[in-house]
Amino acid sequence: MWVVGVAVLLALPVLTVFVTALQPAGAVWRHLVDTVLADYLANSLLLMLGVGIGTLLVGVPAAWLTGVCEFPGRRLFEWALLLPMAIPAYIIAYTYTGLLDFAGPLQTALRETFGWTRHDYWFPEVRSLPGAVAMLTLVLYPYVYLLARAAFLEQSAAVLEVSRSLGAGPWRRFLDVALPLARPSLIAGVSLVQMEALADYGTVQYFGVGTFTTGIFRVWFGMNDATAAAQLATLLLLFVFALLVMERLSRRQARFHHTSARQHRPPRVPLPGKRGGLAVLACLIPLLMGFVIPASVLVVWATRTAPRVVDERFLHLTANSLLLAVGAAGLVLLLALLLGYGQRLRPRPLVRLAVRGAGLGYAVPGTVIAIGVMLPFAAIDRSVDGWARAGFGVSTGLLLSGTLIALLFAYCARFLPVALHSVEAGLTRIRPSMDDAARALGATPRAVLWRVHAPMLRGSLLTALLLVFVDVLKELPATLILRPFNFNTLAVRTYELASDERLADSASFALAIVLAGVGPVILLSRAIGRGRTGQ
Repeated sequence: MWVVGVAVLLALPVLTVFVTALQPAGAVWRHLVDTVLADYLANSLLLMLGVGIGTLLVGVPAAWLTGVCEFPGRRLFEWALLLPMAIPAYIIAYTYTGLLDFAGPLQTALRETFGWTRHDYWFPEVRSLPGAVAMLTLVLYPYVYLLARAAFLEQSAAVLEVSRSLGAGPWRRFLDVALPLARPSLIAGVSLVQMEALADYGTVQYFGVGTFTTGIFRVWFGMNDATAAAQLATLLLLFVFALLVMERLSRRQARFHHTSARQHRPPRVPLPGKRGGLAVLACLIPLLMGFVIPASVLVVWATRTAPRVVDERFLHLTANSLLLAVGAAGLVLLLALLLGYGQRLRPRPLVRLAVRGAGLGYAVPGTVIAIGVMLPFAAIDRSVDGWARAGFGVSTGLLLSGTLIALLFAYCARFLPVALHSVEAGLTRIRPSMDDAARALGATPRAVLWRVHAPMLRGSLLTALLLVFVDVLKELPATLILRPFNFNTLAVRTYELASDERLADSASFALAIVLAGVGPVILLSRAIGRGRTGQ
């Protein structure tokens, strides 16, 4: 039952938000309903729809071209198109704001070249809802690309060959055969990016777009109303759960047919001449805009400002971020291993349900997780402090809510599913007969885990550790709310400098985050580049 207990504890933040939201609405909530709630709802819906459509338009053609066609540079684009995953959305928003704002180099060059004044030309406003949609699309399309490409590679060769024998060209095969067959994967990818868009805070806040996440921050910090913040968070959770239900229903309707790994795959469709050039362009544009240009801008800015900002404080923030990420990744990995193995030992319905409930954290925005952690931890701190004052005349202070304990707990609740998925996938590849053999030789369940499973799971455990490490480095809203006093990280410092319009000064901190994320993404990219059916 300890598996159920740990799973319920990790689901505590979401349960807390729901319970708090059931309290009677106060004046702040009525004020929100009368003034800004409709804007939050409309902007969140438009952001969700815009990012979903944008990632489909970018990710699906790139996945088809690299998975089915042959053109110059295909092998490079197979893995390079995943590199934008290494850049947090708020960092790419800062770089493009510096490039495209009125005082940025692009508009300045236009005015100097043509002698224009401010009123002589029109330029799209980057700090807007469409701008936020564009920024999130550039960094989130790899999720759709990843799932779509895997779906195209796994499709039956016989179906594609039959459609070709009936006279269907590449474009017709893509629209009428491959795309419908890949529909469940596409819906799963779009649901994932829409949840990420709903969870974003740094981009929409910097662009001045009112969404549920920015509203939660304003109510929590500006109006000091935990109940109204929880009620806003509950509305946001309803969006997230609706997306989860849609994704589950789409998979329930899917039918999967096994294809042998040795089955002959049809030859790639050659794209010579102009068609090959268009394919290169279709893959190059998202790579340039999603990774090369932002990373290059950060390098240029960091080169200029590094002598001023890279000092002892920078090293201290880097150490804080790395130690926090390593500690959280290790703790999350340990919990994932214990839950995954506990489920393997006791595959009962209650255990499975509890583990699945604990796995909902990744679908919940960081702001919601932070509120769900802060409310019970603050209540515990108040109770302990009151008991200590009454009994011993001393104050215990903030034992939980004012320390790294709250932040680490939030990271565990938020990123456990990332590690749990990897651990479960690794455990399924270990035959139960190996467990039986070890137990027959007198090994306890704990000994089987550490002496048999752990060595065989090294690859899966390392993957989980790297993914959680990068996610913790990039996490902004939960860190902003729960970090202790006088404790900063690279993500928080980047946000603070950018909010003060010191974009160039923030480049070194942002670049450190990007560099930490490139390594794991390249490893994932190389694995996907080698991916074929059965591998």
